[in-house]
Amino acid sequence: MVDALKLKIKTLPFGIHAVECHLDESFFNDEEQTEVRQADVDVTLNVTRKSENTYRLEIACHGTVTVPCDRCLDNLDLPVDVDYRLNVEQMGEELDDSNDELLIIPSHWRELDATPLVRDTILLAIPMTHSHESEEDCNAAVVDVLESHRVEAVPDADDDPQSETTGTDPRWEALKKLREQ
Repeated sequence: MVDALKLKIKTLPFGIHAVECHLDESFFNDEEQTEVRQADVDVTLNVTRKSENTYRLEIACHGTVTVPCDRCLDNLDLPVDVDYRLNVEQMGEELDDSNDELLIIPSHWRELDATPLVRDTILLAIPMTHSHESEEDCNAAVVDVLESHRVEAVPDADDDPQSETTGTDPRWEALKKLREQ
């Protein structure tokens, strides 16, 4: 947990306030295990207090994270360059984070922990699938093992070898004849 991301919102003066911090892999794996093996990310969080109960958060994250390659499991460095803006309103008694652009926090909160917001912003910037640009960049030993276990496509017993050469499935011929009538 990064203490700089705990914002004392009730005592924050009106105007813009900048918070800067550097994140490493422990930030991502503190609460739950993620795929991040290493991290070198600089975060700038600008907090603008607009009124008594209205704030604007601007999160800018720049750096790299290291995750396992989906193909060979070797380390893969991915750039992180993401910005996220969020309005925060302090009202009511319950937290409501159902809107991507507006976070409603309880009016009795004196502090807003921006840690989950920053963590999610960076993790959502990582692509769903991550692998080296080409297979040549992957670990050669792992790729060789994968290739040795590759199975060629086996035709089903129902498939007619004739249909592969003509490009049409003979089962559709009856329907074609109906259409032509």
